[in-house]
Amino acid sequence: MSGHIVAGYTATDAGRDAVALGARLAVATGARLDLVIVLPADDRSVITPPDAGYDRYLRGQAEEWLAAAAESVPDGLDRATHVRFADSFAEGLIAAAHELDASHIVVGAANGGLRGRHRLGTVATELLHSSDVPVVLAPEGYRRIEVTGVSRITAAIGTRPGADALLEESVALVVATRARLRLLSLVSVDLPAGVDTGVIRVAGAAHADDVLGKALETLPESVPADVVVARGDSIEDAVAHLGWEPGELAVVGSSRLAQPRRLFLGSTAAKMLHELPVPMVVVPRTRDKEGIRA
Repeated sequence: MSGHIVAGYTATDAGRDAVALGARLAVATGARLDLVIVLPADDRSVITPPDAGYDRYLRGQAEEWLAAAAESVPDGLDRATHVRFADSFAEGLIAAAHELDASHIVVGAANGGLRGRHRLGTVATELLHSSDVPVVLAPEGYRRIEVTGVSRITAAIGTRPGADALLEESVALVVATRARLRLLSLVSVDLPAGVDTGVIRVAGAAHADDVLGKALETLPESVPADVVVARGDSIEDAVAHLGWEPGELAVVGSSRLAQPRRLFLGSTAAKMLHELPVPMVVVPRTRDKEGIRA
C-alpha cells in the first residue's frame, strides 16, 4: 500500500494528532503525506460578498500553518501541503482524497475529549456519514505517542463472517506495514439482552472458529492471524479489557445501513469508540459485497 494519505489539518491539538497519525501511517506504508487545510468556498455567503484582501490573508495564514505542520513530520518523509476551498471541511477533504487518489483520510478528535480516547467532532461525524474513502480517527493526545511504525492490526469482526472489504483492508494494512493481524470477534457481547450466557459462550466460540476458518481461506500464507473472542458485559467493557498496543490500529466496517461505497458508523463501532485507546480505521461498504459489519 503506497500512494497518498490525506491528513485534515487545523492549527489545533486535534490537527496535530491527525498529522502525527498520518505521518506514522505514511512512514509505515511508504505513502506520501498530504496535509490539507480547507477554507470556506468563495460563495460562502450571499449576504456579505467575499473580500479579496481578507481571502489572501486567510490563505497566507493557512499556508503558514501548513508549513509549520510539515516541519513536525519525520525527516525524509515525502510530504505536500494543500489549501482547498469547499462548503465544508469534510467535503474538501473528500475532494482532495479523490484528486490525489488517497488510500485514507486522517482526522483528529474533537476538543474536550479524554486523553487517549475518541470524541467525534463535526468534521469526523460528517466524514463518517459521507466518505467513500476509509477514514482514520486519531484519539486525543495521539501526537504524544512515542512509537514508530504499526505493530498490529485488529479487525473487529461483526456477526457476518466472511472475507469482505473489512478483511481486505486489514490484510492490505498488514502487508503494507508488516504488522501482525488480530481478528476480534464481538458476537459474544453484541447479542440481544436476555440471551442465556451459555448460548453466548457457544455462539462466541462458534463464531470465532468460523471467522478463523474463513479468514485463513482468503489470507495470504505470509499473513497469519490470531483470533480473540471479546468478553464483557458490554461492547465498551469488552474493549476496555482487551490488550491494546501503542502502535496498533483497530479496523471496523461501515454499518449495513450505509449507502453503497459510503461510510456510516454502526452502533457497535460507535460503542467501541468510547473506550478504544488506539486509532480506528472505518472502511466503506462496497456495492457488490455484503460481508461482515462491525
